[in-house]
Amino acid sequence: QVQLVESGGGLMQAGDSLRLSCAASGRTFSSYAMGWFRQAPGKEREFVAAINWNGGSTYYADSVKGRFTISRGDAKNSVYLQMNSLKPEDTAVYYCAAGLRPRTYGSSYNYNYWGQGTQVTVSS
Repeated sequence: QVQLVESGGGLMQAGDSLRLSCAASGRTFSSYAMGWFRQAPGKEREFVAAINWNGGSTYYADSVKGRFTISRGDAKNSVYLQMNSLKPEDTAVYYCAAGLRPRTYGSSYNYNYWGQGTQVTVSS
């Protein structure tokens, strides 16, 4: 059974840093791109960051560029999101996703597997 499990969410203050983790199991994800999406209350799910299958390319939403960093674990079955200089507008449920050769890294339709999400709340 394929599972993506996120961890590391929490209640933070503006300017804080936080690292989210996602552990994938149930199959080998070394050929999969991994991504992070988020959904704030009353809003659509939006792309945050993605990394290609070998970690050689990364992609970011403009809203997080320069503040967030995505990376993969050595075994390629884990992905991390280092979030610095957090802002209240970063408050959302953060989802980890995996997709095999996505055409567009920023589109949720290109990801086959999803985690249940972890809540990140940033107070001002």
